[in-house]
Amino acid sequence: MKRYGIFTLGLLVFLNVQGQNQVDSSLNAFLKKRKLSLEGYVDVYYSNALSHPLGGTRPYFVSYNRDNEINLDLAYISLKYSSDRIRATFTPGYGTYMNANYISERQTLQNILEANIGVRIFKGKDIWLDAGVITSPYTNESAYSFDQITYTRSIGAENTPYYLTGAKLSMPIGDEWTAYLYLLNGWQVIESQHDPLDFGSQLEFKTDSKWDINWNTYIGNESSINNPGYRTRYFIDFYATYTPSPNWSFSSDAYTGWQQRLEENSLKTRQWWNANLCARYSFSNRNSFSARIEYFADPYQVLVKPVTIAPGFVLSSASLGYNLSITEDVLIRLEGRYFISPNGIYPLRNQTDTDKDLWLTIGLTARLR
Repeated sequence: MKRYGIFTLGLLVFLNVQGQNQVDSSLNAFLKKRKLSLEGYVDVYYSNALSHPLGGTRPYFVSYNRDNEINLDLAYISLKYSSDRIRATFTPGYGTYMNANYISERQTLQNILEANIGVRIFKGKDIWLDAGVITSPYTNESAYSFDQITYTRSIGAENTPYYLTGAKLSMPIGDEWTAYLYLLNGWQVIESQHDPLDFGSQLEFKTDSKWDINWNTYIGNESSINNPGYRTRYFIDFYATYTPSPNWSFSSDAYTGWQQRLEENSLKTRQWWNANLCARYSFSNRNSFSARIEYFADPYQVLVKPVTIAPGFVLSSASLGYNLSITEDVLIRLEGRYFISPNGIYPLRNQTDTDKDLWLTIGLTARLR
């Protein structure tokens, strides 16, 4: 009887595996037939800061901003449709990044990473018009860490839009240039906070697999309930990525912005700026080191208001990381990051503040495709 029990158990396992394979095969066939694809992403992290912020939430960051706990930065499932003339993406997201970055949106909109539909305007030309919630072209980093040189995000990227809402027109100009024009609801918002709509642009120069150079702009009226004195905002962003060999990768970004705002019944123009440089060295198929130096200055608190009584926000940072590829779709990453400011911008639990901080962050990231 024992032999028959083992045989029966083995048969059930075999049938279950075969059934699961049939389900997966049927699902893939179903999606492929309908020109659909399904992707997933999970980024789990643990991070510890020397300042140990009260309440466990670090100021000034929306990515990896929970201290001394294992948590989920970002997870999503993305459903995509693609045909010759139509494309669409729907990507709901979850995690501490979503909680922090979408806090000003309405509850039903707080979990939308992407939701857009696009149409190829002319059948014989690769000109697309996309509309909805779309990813942002600004800076050399995005909310998704997997393909970034460093694990954590720069302070410059944290203070530009990660997402935009509006319409995007994509137009190739020859083999190496692509132009993008944007009509937007505003600076990282889903619902418009003001009238009229804002404008953005991107000009990309991509020669081969080594160079990718981008020039981005933004102009719009940033008056809102939270900032009623704000008027026109101008923003210019340059970034480039360079991969000279399989072992080395480089990325750099520099931007500046000007904000008009009413101060004591007078219209003032206030400026902020950022610069960073990232590098990665791969010393085997599975191992690499990464580093970043950066500088961010917002002396008039246009985008960042210190949580202390510091007169302005200026921050420098340096980071060093180690990356281990378990597979081509699973990464373990460890990063140490040091911050220093001319002012005491970090509050401590003893009711004082400090001008420096140190992070140690480890993460496990997987993309499912």
